[in-house]
Amino acid sequence: MRAEAPQLGNRTASLAPFTPYQPVRPGQSQSLSNIQPFGSMVKQEVARGPGGRVLIMGSITQVEAQDEGAWVVSASHGGVSSGEFALEVPLQGAFFNDAGVGKDGAGIAALAMLQARGVAGATVSHLSARIGDCQDTWEHGVVSHANAGALAWGILPGQSLRESLLQCLARGTPRT
Repeated sequence: MRAEAPQLGNRTASLAPFTPYQPVRPGQSQSLSNIQPFGSMVKQEVARGPGGRVLIMGSITQVEAQDEGAWVVSASHGGVSSGEFALEVPLQGAFFNDAGVGKDGAGIAALAMLQARGVAGATVSHLSARIGDCQDTWEHGVVSHANAGALAWGILPGQSLRESLLQCLARGTPRT
């Protein structure tokens, strides 16, 4: 019995005027003009309270020294490279997209790295927020995975990341 080839693509890809691995011919890229970009390399403070401040940013690579102590919601995947950038500045917490988790948990690898340094960390489900769109992550992200530091603050899988962080800001200390 011959194995069936796996089906490639997803709903968004199925809307494009080509199929996976189909060569693009000169002038064909114009047919993609109806696909609208979303998100941007935003960086802004969206909330503040006794527990600190929340910054959203299009990429964790935007974190810099003046962000020290902040809760950072990025639109980046939660892989090792993102964890390395997040650890360049002492943050209260760092949050990413799980990017579907991936092979060997690659999309959430940053969480263990953050935990090893005492930083709260969590990911939102790729089904709840667009990868690469920090505003969507802030407005619609649902926590999918959290390290022990995040759990201590009450940031739990299944909850809205935004609501969880607003509670952290209001409380000012981890739950006991």
